[in-house]
Amino acid sequence: MAKKKPESKNSDNSDAELNRELLHSMLLQRRFEERTAEAYALGKIGGFCHLYIGQEAVSTGSISLLRPDDYIITTYRDHGQALARGMTPRAVMSELFGRVDGCAHGKGGSMHMFDKSLGFLGGHGIVGAHVPLGTGVGFAIKYRGGDQVCVCFMGESVVNTGAFHEALNMAGLWKLPVVYVIENNRYGMGTSLERASAIHDIYERGAAYNMPRAQCDGQDVFAVRAAVQEAIDRARTESTPTLLEVRTYRFMGHSMSDAVSGTYRSKAELDEYMKRDPIALLRMHMHEQNQLTDEDLQKMDEEIKAVCQDAWDFADASPEPPLEALYEDVYVDTTSDAITEPVAAN
Repeated sequence: MAKKKPESKNSDNSDAELNRELLHSMLLQRRFEERTAEAYALGKIGGFCHLYIGQEAVSTGSISLLRPDDYIITTYRDHGQALARGMTPRAVMSELFGRVDGCAHGKGGSMHMFDKSLGFLGGHGIVGAHVPLGTGVGFAIKYRGGDQVCVCFMGESVVNTGAFHEALNMAGLWKLPVVYVIENNRYGMGTSLERASAIHDIYERGAAYNMPRAQCDGQDVFAVRAAVQEAIDRARTESTPTLLEVRTYRFMGHSMSDAVSGTYRSKAELDEYMKRDPIALLRMHMHEQNQLTDEDLQKMDEEIKAVCQDAWDFADASPEPPLEALYEDVYVDTTSDAITEPVAAN
């Protein structure tokens, strides 16, 4: 049942149009996060802010395989995933700026991107607390007789929390259509995996719950797509969960309050991992396949930078929430029909 590194089903890595879409998604996330870092440094973004730079192949590879009626639930490093799912840069940047035009009307901020229409169910700030929620979404899908899938993203430090084990036990016991994606970037804040986990191949934890499990290269978007596609197919047709360990690396610090290298990893280590920049790997593949010229890349990059500038300008012009908004969304109106609505329309 366990697989260490599934062979990449690279039947689509010769598809120039698809590869261009994958590259566009990854480059948009990169440029957007670079502008986010700039905005944070200028004081336009407050609170915690965790960047996704270096991990773009995970979000793009996974989310590119989902249907519009599938669900995503994730942790606080969520900007890139929101963009990959189709949330507009304007809505994400406005939320970061704490403005009314943000996806959560400025109330969620960096860690709580949310869009019900996209099946994007957060952005959750408490480590591991969203994993039971993802399991609950899987239960709802099965209870209603649907064939949707829930992809639940998390960092590797989550696997040492009780909520993780309880949620996966339920998913394995009840056979729920959830794909649990561990984005193993090697560090929980400043603590390395080797100092925190008794086992280092953490996908093997799925064995405790009789759950299919695999590990793949998170810097290779094709490897991610191959592993996630297999898990999605299993969830959709067999209502069986999967635990995937996607080995990736963040090029920035844990959050904007953390230096790029910090004291917990060396510059040499960072330099070595940056040789496998996921965007550079895809770009080189496309060059080798004559799918992309330098002029094509420059044009795409310029267009994306313009989109990110537009998002900044839009967010900067968006008003802050009025003081009365403090009293909104505090309680649920149990007399409303809305309380009985499904999580999202099928």
